[in-house]
Amino acid sequence: MVLRPFPLRMFFFICLMCALAVPAWAGDTITWMEAAMSPYLIQDGVHKKQGYGDVITRIIQGELTEYEHGEMVASVTRQLYRLKQGEKVCSIGLFRNPEREEFIYFSLPSFLTLPAVIIIKKESQARFGNKTTVRLADILNDKSMMIGLSKDRSYGIDTDAILSKYYGGGNILELTGPELSLNLFKMLMKGRLDGVIALPDEALYLAEQMGIRAQLATLAIEENQTGHDSWLSSVGCAKTPWGKAVIDKINAILIKQRPTERYRSAYERWLDPNAIEQYRRVYREFFLRETF
Repeated sequence: MVLRPFPLRMFFFICLMCALAVPAWAGDTITWMEAAMSPYLIQDGVHKKQGYGDVITRIIQGELTEYEHGEMVASVTRQLYRLKQGEKVCSIGLFRNPEREEFIYFSLPSFLTLPAVIIIKKESQARFGNKTTVRLADILNDKSMMIGLSKDRSYGIDTDAILSKYYGGGNILELTGPELSLNLFKMLMKGRLDGVIALPDEALYLAEQMGIRAQLATLAIEENQTGHDSWLSSVGCAKTPWGKAVIDKINAILIKQRPTERYRSAYERWLDPNAIEQYRRVYREFFLRETF
């Protein structure tokens, strides 16, 4: 039998079909960086992957079918480093500030969360004037106070503006590494801190997990009560052409998904029931109108 040479045109046709059979997203993976901040993102335990950030991540990933998706746990400091390096990484909810905007493309707001508060031990309320709302500047001007927070984390534009004036003053303790919030709460309970800055849902969740809720009090921060900018955070991706393309697609997803009950209830699940009515009003009247 004589073997005929394989037609060159057929060879190129087969190569073309093989290329088209490979999904467009092959090799293009978004790595979603997660911080250990329950109930925003929950990495273990009975509520694993049920945090409000976990729910929103799944919603966005489900729409971005042209990409593969990976996840990694990283401190805020590590997240910012990788974003600065221009890697193909994103974070589901970052507070915007001018420094971060130099190396991060931000989506329109992806989360509406109640603003940061100061968590204290109930037995210490007299030191804070037995008030439920305090001025953060007054607290930080008192050099006998020691306030704990997470290094490189943003707590919203209004709170950050106050904190930036007092770094290096000796009474702000910054921690980095895993389980930041948990470690700060442990230091508070041991008397090594007078207060911890945190988001209210985060504080409520941790206090219940540690069995210390009845021992703690929450103080509202006067400076972040005047507007809602400190309630908003966004998806952030590296400031590269790749990151811009991802953010453009995420913006379209957010416009479609934010009005849904599934999206809104992701955060509501972790609220004190007394706060839900206020939250829904602000969500409807402010959050859904934010398209910057």
